[in-house]
Amino acid sequence: MSREKTAPSSKAAEKAAAKARAKAAATAAAEAGEKAPNPVWFKPLMFGFMLVGLAWLLVYYISDSKWPVAALGNGNIAVGIGVMLIGFLMTTRWR
Repeated sequence: MSREKTAPSSKAAEKAAAKARAKAAATAAAEAGEKAPNPVWFKPLMFGFMLVGLAWLLVYYISDSKWPVAALGNGNIAVGIGVMLIGFLMTTRWR
């Protein structure tokens, strides 16, 4: 019975290897005609738009049309729905 001693790898080497594997997987997916996954910021931004639009509408209704922008009047509804719509449209590009 022989025991092989291997040197423990450093965290930097492990991170570099993980990056290389991820890059190779993305390259293989691109060559196969598959679309690459969304960037990390995509999902938080998508849900952020939906929540900001919802908050806009809630503030408008709760404040009895005095907030967020009193000069817009009922245009605040269009702004809130428009911001939410941006988030919902982003869901069509979510992979």
